[in-house]
Amino acid sequence: MTSVQQAREALGNKLRTLRASAGLTGRELADRLSWPASKISKLETGKQTPTEADVTGWVGATTSDEQDSASVLAMLRTMESAHAEWQRLLSGGTRHHQGTWADMERRATRLRVFEPAFVPGLLQTAGYARHRLAQAITVFGITNDIDDAVRARLARQEILYDPRKRFHFVITEAVLRYRLCPPELMLPQLDRLVAASTLPNVRLGVIPFGTPFVIAPGCGFWIFDDRQVLVEIFSAELTLTQAQEIDLHEKVFGAMASVAAYGASARAVITQVMEELRSALPDDDDESAATA
Repeated sequence: MTSVQQAREALGNKLRTLRASAGLTGRELADRLSWPASKISKLETGKQTPTEADVTGWVGATTSDEQDSASVLAMLRTMESAHAEWQRLLSGGTRHHQGTWADMERRATRLRVFEPAFVPGLLQTAGYARHRLAQAITVFGITNDIDDAVRARLARQEILYDPRKRFHFVITEAVLRYRLCPPELMLPQLDRLVAASTLPNVRLGVIPFGTPFVIAPGCGFWIFDDRQVLVEIFSAELTLTQAQEIDLHEKVFGAMASVAAYGASARAVITQVMEELRSALPDDDDESAATA
C-alpha cells in the first residue's frame, strides 16, 4: 500500500472514532454538517481526502477536546507530506518504480489485469515500453533513466515463465489501435501479444469493437491474488485493500472477461489489426523508387 493511502485510511479511522465516541451515526453527522451522507462514508474509509475545513468541521461537531483537533489536523498534514513523498519518488526516475512492481508481482501467484488503453507492462516489447516510459518522463518531468527503466520492465517479464503463477489479461481492441508508438514498433508489439496468448499459464482476452459492454471500460487495474488492487490514475497509483473494493474490481474484471475473445478468436482480432497496420506502411519497393 502506498504511504499516501495508508495515511488517508489512518485519518479516516480517526474520524470514525470521533464520530462513534460522540454517539452519532453517519447520517446524523452528515445532517449536522449539511453534507451528503456519502461524504461521511468516503472520508472514513479513506476513499476521499478531506480538506482542512472538512476536518475542522468534523472535529467541531464531534468533540470539544482541543487535543483531538490538533491530532487530526496533524494527521492531515502528515498525509499531505506523504503525497509530497510520492512526488519525490517519481522525481527519482522510473527505474526504481519498476522494481516496486516486480516485488508485487513476485509475491502474487495470480494476477488479473484489465487495460482499456495500452498494453500491460508485462506484455510490452522494448520499443513500445520505451515510448510509454518516455511519455511518463515528459508528463511528470522526472529523471530520464529510460534505458535502465526499459531493461527493468523487460526483466519483470521473466515471471511469465514461472509455472506456479497464473496470468489473466483482458484488453480492448483500442489497445491494439491506439498510436502510442510508431507503426513499425507497433507491429512487433502486436506479434508479441500473439505469442503471449500461447503461453500455458497466460490467458489473454481481447474485447473487439462492436462488443456490447456490461460495464463501461473506464480505467485499467491490476488484481494481485485476492489481496489488493492497483489502479493507475494520472497523478498516482491507488492501492485498494478493503474487501468491498477488491470484490467490486473482481466483479468488473469478470464482466470484462465475459465479453472478451480468447485463443484463436483473440489472435484473429490481433492479426487483422496487424494486416491493416502493415498495409498502411510504405512499401520497400516504393521507397527505393523514390530515392533512385
